[in-house]
Amino acid sequence: MPDPGSAGRFGEYGGRFVPESLIPACAEVEEAFRQAWADAGFRRDLNRLLSVYAGRPTALTPAWRLSAELGVTLLLKREDLAHTGSHKINNVLGQALLAKRMGRTRLIAETGAGQHGVATATAAALLGLSATVFMGEKDMARQELNVHRMRVLGAEAVPVTSGSRTLKDATSEAMRYWVTCVDEAYYCLGSVMGPHPYPWMVREFQRVIGDEARAQCAAELPAAIPDYVVACVGGGSNAAGTFAGFADTKAQLVGVEAAGGAAIADGRVAVMHGHRSYAVQDEHGQILEAESIAAGLDYPGVGPEHAHLHDIGRARYVTVTDDEVLAAVRRLARSEGILPALESAHAVAWVIRAAEGGELPQHATVLLTLSGRGDKDTATLLEVAR
Repeated sequence: MPDPGSAGRFGEYGGRFVPESLIPACAEVEEAFRQAWADAGFRRDLNRLLSVYAGRPTALTPAWRLSAELGVTLLLKREDLAHTGSHKINNVLGQALLAKRMGRTRLIAETGAGQHGVATATAAALLGLSATVFMGEKDMARQELNVHRMRVLGAEAVPVTSGSRTLKDATSEAMRYWVTCVDEAYYCLGSVMGPHPYPWMVREFQRVIGDEARAQCAAELPAAIPDYVVACVGGGSNAAGTFAGFADTKAQLVGVEAAGGAAIADGRVAVMHGHRSYAVQDEHGQILEAESIAAGLDYPGVGPEHAHLHDIGRARYVTVTDDEVLAAVRRLARSEGILPALESAHAVAWVIRAAEGGELPQHATVLLTLSGRGDKDTATLLEVAR
């Protein structure tokens, strides 16, 4: 998965579609990232934080009982065990260090399920920065615990009441706000989307997942490389990071979208939030609202590199329903004692369906990234159970 170059293009996708006032800011971030990423000292500082603060490397856990039930070997990359409970901390520590290096004093962020907001608030506290996090009003109600965590950590959580009141509108509001304070604030984007260099930069900060998993699979599997590499996809940061570790192998890469917000499965090419990619639209080209039981996946678009991987056939993208996700949560919890985030359970749901439906061959080896833990979703699970 290569450097997209100064134009930030993944095939025909990506780019930098922002107001003129933000072009210099994006260019400054790109230049700062290129210099930092080539700086051994920056890499050393980030790796140390990932080790002593975030808890890396995260474990690779065999799902023993579920594997036996499904007739496959299922390995779980445990990003739910990282500090703050999700993969988001990898990217945020990298961007927060970059912000400090650029002399910025504030972080701006958007969040859907709240995990990126919590990670941003955490990194800001650690590095002595202030943080302002935009979050849709609907998501704030669903993820009240994460909103409280952000505020305890010292961040300002700003409700967004426009449009769908979810991640799409939170992202729009955060980008509008960045225009007003671009000289002092750094926009800490949470996924592999937005204007160049964010899709590339976030993938590079998240590729630690795939690199670790590849080394761990080599120690765990006789063939070293799994037959399938599976991850959930909203914007797609955990999938991009995981896929980056296996893109040059024969492993089949599978991204799992929410059926109610499947940008690749149901979308068409559009420009949204600063980049060109797939998004779900009506017949007039208006962006539609996405629906998912997982607050982090009800986003109508997808990162541009995923669109490119789909077009060239290197990865395929499938969908699962909310009912399948809820069943997957219960099955993984009761078979392995692991409560996954609703987002991660999308990947689990596809593996269960594919194994039981015969799509996965018997004895296939599967690496699945558990992008986050399910504590944050207990209110949703309680509501469903009533």
